[in-house]
Amino acid sequence: MIDCDLIIKADYVVTMNDMLDVVENGAIAVSNGNIVAVDAADRIMAGYWSDRILGGPHTVVFPGLVNTHTHSPMVYFRGLGDDLPLKVWLEEHIWPAENRWLSHEFVRDAAELACLEMLKAGITVFSDMYFYGDAIAESVKKAGMRAVIGAGVLDFPSATARTADEYLARAERFIRDWRKDALVVPAVAPHSPYTCSPETLKRAKELSDTYEVPLNLHLAETEWEVRELLGRYGRRPIELMHDHGILGQRVLAAHCVWASDEEIDILAETETGVAHCIKSNLKLASGIAPVVKMLSAGVKVAFGTDGAASNNDLDILGEMATAARVHKAISGDPTVLNARQALSMATRSGAGVLGLDSIAGSIQTGRSADLVIAELNRPHLVPLYDIYSQIVYAMRASDVSTVLVNGRVLLEQGRPTTLDEDAIYARARSWAEKIGKNA
Repeated sequence: MIDCDLIIKADYVVTMNDMLDVVENGAIAVSNGNIVAVDAADRIMAGYWSDRILGGPHTVVFPGLVNTHTHSPMVYFRGLGDDLPLKVWLEEHIWPAENRWLSHEFVRDAAELACLEMLKAGITVFSDMYFYGDAIAESVKKAGMRAVIGAGVLDFPSATARTADEYLARAERFIRDWRKDALVVPAVAPHSPYTCSPETLKRAKELSDTYEVPLNLHLAETEWEVRELLGRYGRRPIELMHDHGILGQRVLAAHCVWASDEEIDILAETETGVAHCIKSNLKLASGIAPVVKMLSAGVKVAFGTDGAASNNDLDILGEMATAARVHKAISGDPTVLNARQALSMATRSGAGVLGLDSIAGSIQTGRSADLVIAELNRPHLVPLYDIYSQIVYAMRASDVSTVLVNGRVLLEQGRPTTLDEDAIYARARSWAEKIGKNA
């Protein structure tokens, strides 16, 4: 028998491999942070030995979920300025609050709360877009998660920089400091084509190309944005980005709600990824992205939560369930965005648009052991006929019991092993008291 670090047993091992295989009564052997075998439980137990066994009866194991677009420190603004249009919400509530409160300490503390929330929801990797990237990276490393962290870029002053030159210089410094890290992937994140000039966006793309790191931006999120850019440049948002050579394989565009048919073809041709944030788009009444058309055209689409200030949670299971239902309703076709496709978008496609598909997103020999164990012995999860349907349409974040990244257990039986949960809540309440008094 071969010694390994741990073995995970479950009623269902949902591999999300190329064939979307499910191993019933399956098991996974893990060594040195990687998956070394996936098979029926009796075969794994006959060939491998470990004194640590996780999972068991009435459980399912699937790849860690991927949140492809969020602003993690905005958990501290959750509920601040709700029920408003995006432009009003940003300009009159969020940006003033950020100018008042942003600091290394604020971002570090808030990101730690976000990491805790995501771990408890089965998210093992997320793509962030904010400021004080070093502070976010500190919290990610403390939690033991993976993250693509985008250094924010704007054309106007904020609490973090005064000019585009300063933002870009900070972004380059952040990329240099973190580009060799095992868990953190640095990125450049120009906010959008309505807050960054084409020149700033081109310089951000040059930075992305020079260091071969991702570029993240908001794109075609609202109808107002389309009108604004048509007025400024005579081009729609995605057309404008294509004209200036911004799009490409390493680019992840959040939202793309107002993508025309021609722009969908541009996204497909350039292999630009799209983060679909349906709950945030619904709450802000921004619209509903034409995801079914995008998928049919070959666009790479995955799920994102957006920030907790506009969602108001960081829960990819909720995004999946909402998207799968809403797109059926608006298309009039109950077969679109089926359960297998939805879970693929939340796992393997999510890892793919972040450039992490050789590491995460599926349960296969040689991949990192980034795994979620969820309980099935729940009133809303029995009886069970199709494991994909049960995960997408019925599972809740509270069903997640254990989460691993790189074979390291970060959440066990619902309790974090790397983070002090009570201290995180206490800091959040302390910050909220200060923010609320000055709101």
